[in-house]
Amino acid sequence: MTVSYLGTAVEPAAIDAAISDFFAERRAEAASLGEDFAATVKELENYVLRGGKRVRPTFAWLGWIGAGGDPDDPVAPAVLRACAGFELLHASGLIHDDIIDASQTRRGHPAAHVVFAERHRMRRFSGDPGAFGAGAAILVGDLALVWSDVMVRASGLPADAQTRLGPVWSAVRYEVMYGQLLDLISQAGDEEDVDAALLVDQYKTASYTVERPLQFGAAIAGADSGLVAAYRAFGADIGIAFQLRDDLLGVFGDPAVTGKPSGDDLREGKRTVLLATALQRADARDPRAAAFLRATIGTDLGDDDLARVRAVLTDVGAVRHIEREIERRTDRAMAVLEASSATGLAKQQLAAMATKATQRAH
Repeated sequence: MTVSYLGTAVEPAAIDAAISDFFAERRAEAASLGEDFAATVKELENYVLRGGKRVRPTFAWLGWIGAGGDPDDPVAPAVLRACAGFELLHASGLIHDDIIDASQTRRGHPAAHVVFAERHRMRRFSGDPGAFGAGAAILVGDLALVWSDVMVRASGLPADAQTRLGPVWSAVRYEVMYGQLLDLISQAGDEEDVDAALLVDQYKTASYTVERPLQFGAAIAGADSGLVAAYRAFGADIGIAFQLRDDLLGVFGDPAVTGKPSGDDLREGKRTVLLATALQRADARDPRAAAFLRATIGTDLGDDDLARVRAVLTDVGAVRHIEREIERRTDRAMAVLEASSATGLAKQQLAAMATKATQRAH
């Protein structure tokens, strides 16, 4: 999005400024708890501000605009601060996700637990650096979650808006935890059902990426039930299409663009819709390919094995199916958006964001 703050949309730089202001307000308290504590909090600030597309705050902002919010209203800066809280929630999820998946990088940089393990070594702390890194990252991720709530509650929104958005804000936080837990159980249980993978996508991605942020903005504006329903339908489809694109990028994406090693989802044995679809189709069409996938997924794939898995996913039609599903959900979401009562300029921006989210290369 390239529209300036206090225009229809909001530039990522304005969201970053709100986040920076929030951390600046906490520096004195962090410093009072010691140099190492302050350095750890600074690393969280760097983590949040380093990279990212600010998708969730922007959807929340546009949800407010589309429901009649006025960017020239004196309450607009408070709305922006509240929307920016989604970035701290997102950071919490990413930090924890990288520990769960043993991912070494995030956005082209070392993952948080890797950074904290290295800090342990540099400071010559006692004990195991890896255990310290994981423990510190868990706690910092928890701190990001707690501070996301502080950022929303202390945003300066009027009391009536805080009351309206309370249930939505609670829902988005517990739903993303549902998604993380469903994902962990699905992976450990070698789940192969497409519907089970879609359920993970609904809770882990769609809810807190598009659906709830839009509803969040609508709640601040006091939107009617019809627009809220349209936002939720649009958000559910675009959110799942967003994750389906992510599944494809996790296997076929360019690491130089995505910031993560290609094939990590396969090495981690993630039970994605892409994999579930491939297994379903391979069982019906090519049992040997199905057996190869089951024997290979979740292992330390080398380049040759990764190339073979990619070929199977393509040959059995799973990739084509996922592309069509992305297109189908995007088209359906666009139709719902167009028929909604959202303001015209917000419709344009939301449609552009939906296209960017579902057709991205990273």
